[in-house]
Order: sequence, then structure tokens, then C-alpha cells
Amino acid sequence: MATLLIKNAQIWDADAGALFAGAVEIRGNRIVKIQRGDVAATDSSDVIDAGGMTLMPGLVEGHCHPSFTGVNDPTELGRIPPEQHTLLTAANVRLLLEHGFTSIFEAASAKPMIGVTIRDAIESGLIVGPRMRAASPEVTTTAGLGDERRRHIYQESFGLVADGADEMRRVARECVRDGVDNMKINISGDEFVSHARAEITPLEDDELAAFIKVAHGFGKVVAAHARSSESVKMAVRHGVDCIYHCDFADEEALDMLESVRDTAFIGPAFGLVHNSTREGEIAGITKEVAQELDLFRKFDATCGVYHQIRQRGIRVVIGGDYGFAVTPMGQNARDIDHFVTYFGYSPNEALRCATIIGAELMGHGGELGEVREGYLADLLLVDGNPLADVSLLQHRHNLAMIMKNGEIYKDPRSEQRGQAGLIAAE
Repeated sequence: MATLLIKNAQIWDADAGALFAGAVEIRGNRIVKIQRGDVAATDSSDVIDAGGMTLMPGLVEGHCHPSFTGVNDPTELGRIPPEQHTLLTAANVRLLLEHGFTSIFEAASAKPMIGVTIRDAIESGLIVGPRMRAASPEVTTTAGLGDERRRHIYQESFGLVADGADEMRRVARECVRDGVDNMKINISGDEFVSHARAEITPLEDDELAAFIKVAHGFGKVVAAHARSSESVKMAVRHGVDCIYHCDFADEEALDMLESVRDTAFIGPAFGLVHNSTREGEIAGITKEVAQELDLFRKFDATCGVYHQIRQRGIRVVIGGDYGFAVTPMGQNARDIDHFVTYFGYSPNEALRCATIIGAELMGHGGELGEVREGYLADLLLVDGNPLADVSLLQHRHNLAMIMKNGEIYKDPRSEQRGQAGLIAAE
């Protein structure tokens, strides 16, 4: 088996929070050897000279909606034909890989089977994309987030509606039958839902308990939309594996989150909150609209909560609800900078959230998310030092190499990126 040697690299040591000069040998899909200092290549080695660039793990998107295709309104997702929707999703997963995301944890699929179909197409080599855990749609209740129906008209959105414990069991089993890896349920509302704002909790305990019992019984990971304090407490009580948002968590809710910090993951999905309050005009969210929706209050609440979550040592993943018109797909790495700028994380801590902790959420803890001997070869070569400036990771042109599972998708040695199997240059 041929060996690839990446030499003359500055290798990120996540434990030390520093870079060191060295070389990495890759055989097949694994890192087999790491050496410090200058290393001479053997005749049998394929060689990449990193030229002093930073070698780091591929990024993990922990709240990913690849089937969210740049819409302004959730009902638009329901109007896209499934065939077209699948093709648009295929383009999004390729875009994510081009931006250095070698793994994605799908937070919800906009339609049943899209995530599963895309995951299987990636794994078979039919399309190009990151490692992917495929999700169900967002399961919700009547009048919950994702229910866009009206008395006079039926409208599809991104939600599967179920009411009562029995319906929750049925819908959960249908999603299991579809072959998903992750199950998503909406416990709270959101500011964009006029009848169920963020601090309202439409879901009831027996409904959540029934859903989770089915999901866990089949070995599925459960993720939940939980903005209200009560929804966070419900998620902890019932054993949700990944709790998103937590914007309005009170002291009791934070204590409960801390109690499960070794078993659960948290994700702020802050990109949507940030862009809606700072850059919303591009999608028609003026300052007046943002004020009316109380988004500035949500922004402040989220920042306050995640300062405390960081201090309590709770595991947090990046991923910011990208895929709306106000949060275009491809901006996903901005979340790393948000963690530093708004939540008080150091660059090294934020990078760990985007790699090591994300790998644990993916179910690959201990073999992904670090440059370490024996680990899977999901690697990036970055032109610059992300520890000095995490915003470098936001731009494709700074990624000289993208490798997933030992396969190079962007090769720094190639002058033409349009060759078969390679990602095109910008």
C-alpha cells in the first residue's frame, strides 16, 4: 500500500494549543506516523510539501441542514419538488466539502429520505460530499415550529406533524424505517413562528418520552430544538443526545445541562441569530423586523448563556442553521469566529469544538478530529495560522488541501482543480 508523506507542515496540537513543525505519513485512510522536524521522503512515498502551511483535522458541522437551499420562508422548502430538492442538496454537500467540512451531522432533513439518499450517494461514491449522519425531518406538533398548515390550505414545510404519544411513536418508527441515523424533534417554538415564539413549549412530556423511547430503542441519536428554558429541562430529563439553542436557559436549566456534560452535546446554532440581527437586510429582515421579532434580545440571551456553558465545561458543537437566504450555505465556518468573538472561547477552544467535539457527536470520538497516529485521515492544509486568526477557515482559497478518509479532494500540487475527482478552484 502506497504511503503519502505530508512534510514541512505546521501541525496543530489541540492539547497544547500550539503548532509544531513536522511531517505526517498516511497509508490508506489512516495516519500511521507523525514526526517532528524535517523528514526526508523515501523513494516509495508520494510527497506533499506543505511549505509551512498549517495541517489540521477536517471540520465538523454539528448542526447541518444540507437540504435547506437558500430559502427566505420555510414554506418554500415544501414547494420544491423532491427530485429537484435532492439535486440541490447534492450541490450543498459538495459546497460544504469545498469549505473544509469533512463531516456533517445533519440536524434535520427538509423532506423524508433526502438526507438518507444523499448520505448513501456519498458513501457509494456517486456524489462528492463529507462524511454524513443522515437525519429525519423535524418532528413537531400542531402549532409547533415546522407546522405551516392553515385552516383553508395545506402547506408543507420542513416538519412532520404528530400529536399525542401514539402519533409520535408512529412517526418515529417511520423515520427509523427510512434508515436515518439521527432523529430530530422540536420541543420549543421560535421567534419566527407567530403563534409559538421561542419561549413557548408546545411539546408535552408524554409526546417527547414516546418519541425518544422509540429512537433510542432502535439505537438512533436524538437531537432537539429547544430555545425555552422549560424545553431545555425537558430535553435533559428525557435523555436527548444533542440539545440545540438553549438561548433562554435559566440557572436550573444550566445546572441540568452541566449534569449531562459527559453524555450530551449542545449547539447554539448562532449563525441564524447573528445574521438576522447583523446582516438581515439581504433577506428582508430590517432592524425594525428584527426588533419586532425580539431577535436582539435573543442575541444577548444566547451570548450570556454560552459564556456560562463554556465556563461549566459543557461540550458544544458548531453549526449555525445555515441554508436560509440570510445564512447562505458556505458561511458555516463563521461559527468558529462567533465562538471567539461572542462566547469568550479561545481560538484553540473554538477549533476543538469544530473538530474534536464534533467528531464525538459524529460517533467517531477517538479516531477523528485530531492529527494523531492511528486516526482517520480527514485533513486540511491551511494557508496561515488558524490559532492566530480563525477567520482564515471561512475562505476556500485558504484551504490548499482537503482530504477525507485518506482521499485527496483538493490537491495543493495540482494547478488545475477541475480534474476528475478533485474539487474545482474558486
